[in-house]
Amino acid sequence: MSLVAILVSAAAPAAAPVVEGAGEAGPGLPQMDASTYPSQLFWLAVTFGFLYWIMTSFVLPRLGGVIEERRDRIADDFDQAAEFKRKAEEAEAAYEAALADAKARARAIAAETRESLNEELAELQREADARVAASLAAAEARIAAMKEDAAAKVREAAAEVTRAVVEALIDETPTPEAVDSALNGVAKAA
Repeated sequence: MSLVAILVSAAAPAAAPVVEGAGEAGPGLPQMDASTYPSQLFWLAVTFGFLYWIMTSFVLPRLGGVIEERRDRIADDFDQAAEFKRKAEEAEAAYEAALADAKARARAIAAETRESLNEELAELQREADARVAASLAAAEARIAAMKEDAAAKVREAAAEVTRAVVEALIDETPTPEAVDSALNGVAKAA
């Protein structure tokens, strides 16, 4: 039997009017009646074929196009995200390099400033030391002058006391040379 003969035989019972039980209530659902199975299978095959043709001709190509478009968009988004990530990594590397450079410059500036401040401090220290040394030398000179002056005054006072003691003891005024020689003898002995 050919396919056409099967289709015709399946459609024939559906075309013939059913006279049996026209006046009585049917035994159940009409689609469950075994006498209508061939026509139901025929229309099922026709409907399935028509729906299959619509799905393969119109719906699935459009759906495939939408899926492909979405897949392309997702791939583009991934590519764009990868590009943004690469740029972010480059920016981070540039930032790290700039930060390291800035730190190095800051250390160099700090070292240079520290060195110049140390030099200024050393210069100020030398100037202060020179002023202190000058003040110390002047003070030592004043002290030495005061010592000499004091020694001269002590010698003069000693000479006057010696003259007064000799005059009081022997009633004679000693000569300045005698007083000086006596004072020199006492100074040598001490």
